[in-house]
Amino acid sequence: MVAHSRRSALVAAAALLGAPAVSRAQGQARLVVVGGGFGGASAARFARLSAPDVAVTLIEPQPRFITCPYGNLVLGGLRDMAAITHGYEGLAARGVRIVQDRAVGIDPVARSVRLGGGTTLGYDRLILSPGVALRWNAIAGYDEAAAEAMPHAWIAGDGAQITLLRRQIAAMPDGGVVALAIPPNPFRCPPGPYERISMIAQYLKRHKPRAKILALDAKERFSKQALFQDAWRALYGGMIEWVPGNVDGRVVRVDARTRMLETELGTRHRADVANVIPPQSAAAIAIEAGLTDRTGWVPVDYRTFEARTAPGIHVIGDANQPGPMPKSGFIANSTAKQAVASALAALRGAPPPEAVYFNTCYSHVGAEYGISIVGIFRPNADGTAVEEDRDAGGTSPRGDLPEQRRLEARYADAWYESITRDMFS
Repeated sequence: MVAHSRRSALVAAAALLGAPAVSRAQGQARLVVVGGGFGGASAARFARLSAPDVAVTLIEPQPRFITCPYGNLVLGGLRDMAAITHGYEGLAARGVRIVQDRAVGIDPVARSVRLGGGTTLGYDRLILSPGVALRWNAIAGYDEAAAEAMPHAWIAGDGAQITLLRRQIAAMPDGGVVALAIPPNPFRCPPGPYERISMIAQYLKRHKPRAKILALDAKERFSKQALFQDAWRALYGGMIEWVPGNVDGRVVRVDARTRMLETELGTRHRADVANVIPPQSAAAIAIEAGLTDRTGWVPVDYRTFEARTAPGIHVIGDANQPGPMPKSGFIANSTAKQAVASALAALRGAPPPEAVYFNTCYSHVGAEYGISIVGIFRPNADGTAVEEDRDAGGTSPRGDLPEQRRLEARYADAWYESITRDMFS
């Protein structure tokens, strides 16, 4: 209680201090980026391109970044781990200082970040892109130890979870059952579980054709649902069973020893492989810094992505409150650039640029079968909300369109190559 009160006091003090501009007389301005994923790597690179006079530091504990996008293709046998692993050498060559350590605390009054190794780094503006935390025990019995038997494979980290799930699927007997527990909204990558179902089915169809997939979902509907289900019927026949929340699909308890998943009404499902994707929140550092609200996510000014409770800290990627925007790699990349542009403008005493955010979520459903959803979003006048331009977005058309599906799979591959170059080169 005392620690929480102290955090609240720090945040309140930071709000009173405001965000003073940094002049050249005070020395080179310092932009610190926490997190080297889609948001943070994009921010660091864009900052160097936009303001070579600003010192940019990227804090990231992992020496290499394994992307969650395209991790499902590893499960499907269409990619290997090397293909989704990226280094920070390109950012270093551009002049970004790479600090391989974990950020463990933020002082919004002193404007400093404390690292796990004991060092403290000061900043004039902070770009915080820490990703998500898994809410352990939100599903009874599902903790860090249980994830070693029933992998989530939802935070890539060092790649161990994706590798574990891939190995379990490969070792499963033909005729076995792969069960997935899918969380309620909001969570990282809304179409991700359904692409995962598709890619596991892609692998099983080739190697274990008598196997089944049981998808237990806390929700009653999901992103690109009609497109996914059309594809499942066309490509995988009766291999996939999706159970929505209103038909007892919400998993409330698991037993890692027996790979049992129990739903709300007490139905118990035994699986040969169990992939449990638990509910999520902003990463711990955002919570401990007092940036989150009761939802577990960080409220921001959507014009700048500045945290509502802490001026000078721009929260991007999956950690902020999403509104209608999905928690996607494309959104993290798009909003990172606006956050950096806003931070640099504030350092120079200028207003932020006008904002518009773009998203395209591609999903592989088969080896040569892709689908997508497109969205365009704009903040309202005071930055309290984001509004989607309903006339500008949309999804892939339905129907028997093999050439369309083949092209979208290729577009997806091109998007991945393009965005990872935009992050790391």
